Amino acid sequence: MNLKNRNLISISDYNKEEYLYILKLAEEFEKKPVQDIAQGKVVATLFFEPSTRTRLSFESAANRMGARVIGFSDAANSSTAKGESLADTIRTVSCYADIIVMRHPIEGAAKLASEVATVPIINAGDGANQHPTQCMLDLYSIQKTQGTLDNLNIAMVGDLKYGRTVHSLVDAMCNFNTTFHLISPDSLKLPSSVKMHIKKSNLTYFQYTEIQEAIDKVDILYMTRVQRERFLDVQDYEKVKNSYILDKSMLKNVKSNMKILHPLPRVNEIATNVDNMPQAYYFQQAQNGVYVRQALIAAILGLK
Repeated sequence: MNLKNRNLISISDYNKEEYLYILKLAEEFEKKPVQDIAQGKVVATLFFEPSTRTRLSFESAANRMGARVIGFSDAANSSTAKGESLADTIRTVSCYADIIVMRHPIEGAAKLASEVATVPIINAGDGANQHPTQCMLDLYSIQKTQGTLDNLNIAMVGDLKYGRTVHSLVDAMCNFNTTFHLISPDSLKLPSSVKMHIKKSNLTYFQYTEIQEAIDKVDILYMTRVQRERFLDVQDYEKVKNSYILDKSMLKNVKSNMKILHPLPRVNEIATNVDNMPQAYYFQQAQNGVYVRQALIAAILGLK
């Protein structure tokens, strides 16, 4: 499998075999996280939008492989604050790094970056569009907890309209004969274009407005926060921000193998009394991000 110099802008850039190859590499990195295979390589992390887990897990991944990390975590600290175009920033950073990891609030920004860069680009989130590396670690977490990616029932809860992690995960799981249970307020339903992808894959989805309607049927409960930053009108956000709050009492009749995932950060959509329940897997999920991002960096740099 040769992924050398391949961009990862959308989860659809890679096929099913390539997902599985990355997950296999991630498993190797989990067994042996420190591998000095990237010495002399430079990874640039350009975060034009706030991030904790994605940025730090990429930087941790690079450091564990012996690479150097350069970049910024706030666009105010870059020349874009002076009016430099994104294209010029990317062209310049391409001169300094072997691979660029970028997060940007505007949909399509990562695609633009890939068209002008002279090194591979990994999209670490572009607006409400895609978050392919989160999707990869979600796949890894599902595979680890269920022993398979095939023939699962997955519930996705919360902001399905703007949730880029949801959009990427639905696209990927359409390769694995998934049944989707979509739980959201009417105003935050999964976009028609994403539902069309499910239909074209000859798969089934159900839509609900309450968690209780689906929670006992599913293998994975994928919680998401309602993202204030995606709303133009604060009043619209206030109407839906507390639509779903998962607490311990709701887990009484769930399947024995059921696990709760969340791309984090959480606000209040999972009560803290769930954290010590056997179903809770979201912090291990975050840890899995390091191994998956090591795998991606290694594969794209041609080190594995």
